Amino acid sequence: MSRLLAPALDLLAVLVFALVGRRSHAHGITLGGVLETAAPFLCGTAAGYLVAALTLDAAPRSWQFGAVVVVATVVVGMLLRRLAATGTAPSFVVVATLFVAATMLGWRLVARLAA
Repeated sequence: MSRLLAPALDLLAVLVFALVGRRSHAHGITLGGVLETAAPFLCGTAAGYLVAALTLDAAPRSWQFGAVVVVATVVVGMLLRRLAATGTAPSFVVVATLFVAATMLGWRLVARLAA
């Protein structure tokens, strides 16, 4: 697996999450809007990669690495949304956590089964 494939798939998961969220809430689908919605979570994903790379002896495609990235994506994303006063309703936190975990851990499971 290419070195950039794991982060690309995780970033894609966040962008799809933002796209689906904007569409389901009729916020309009524009590149700027999707990036604005995704930005706090993209920061969280980057933080997760940094933490996982510094603390784990695991490949980015491992479930352990993925779990760190999932937690950081959601925690940092929600903290940044809270700071920006853009909404962190409990239902949103649950949906975000489930979606991010399913997609980020899901592609890792598929890659493992395919290997």
